[in-house]
Amino acid sequence: MFIGLTGGIASGKSTVSNMIREKNIPIIDADEVAREVVEPGTATLQAISEQFGSSVLNEDGTLARKKLGTIIFRDPSQRDILNQIVHPAVRKRMNALKEHYVANGAKTIVYDIPLLYESNLFHLVDKVLLVYVDEETQLSRLMERDQAGKEDAKQRIASQMPLAKKRERADAVIDNSGTKEETKAQLDAILDKWLKESC
Repeated sequence: MFIGLTGGIASGKSTVSNMIREKNIPIIDADEVAREVVEPGTATLQAISEQFGSSVLNEDGTLARKKLGTIIFRDPSQRDILNQIVHPAVRKRMNALKEHYVANGAKTIVYDIPLLYESNLFHLVDKVLLVYVDEETQLSRLMERDQAGKEDAKQRIASQMPLAKKRERADAVIDNSGTKEETKAQLDAILDKWLKESC
């Protein structure tokens, strides 16, 4: 069974992801993979520097994310070009990881994909597990976590699909506004149910 784990910024998805790791269920983390495919020496990084110029590289050859970010946020067409370079590499690597886990006997694999909805990646998974918090909790956690001002935090939340809307297409929802113990209990119940169904 392939489970898509997703949430919104500051919803506590990483907390749930760590709980899943503790159960020895393999996780394919889209953010980790996205960092991996642009490491120095990769074809993806080479393609990015050819497209956007050597100014998007740091002196040590790593990707200068802030500089690249400035370019793509100002011009959506540049962002599309970047996505066309990066997304195929990410998909290929995620697929290789999936094959590796399946070959090693994994019956359940979790895809940790923050932008599962925004990128419409439902075809990758059998079930979607959404980590949810209400808007007030999300805002206050983000401000606390990143020491962000209220307006900045609101903008970052607004750049993603609202969690309330994501609920509509989720197969199960973990309400992460309570304690860690409450979150873990919800996760355990959902996984037990799904794993029984898939047997």
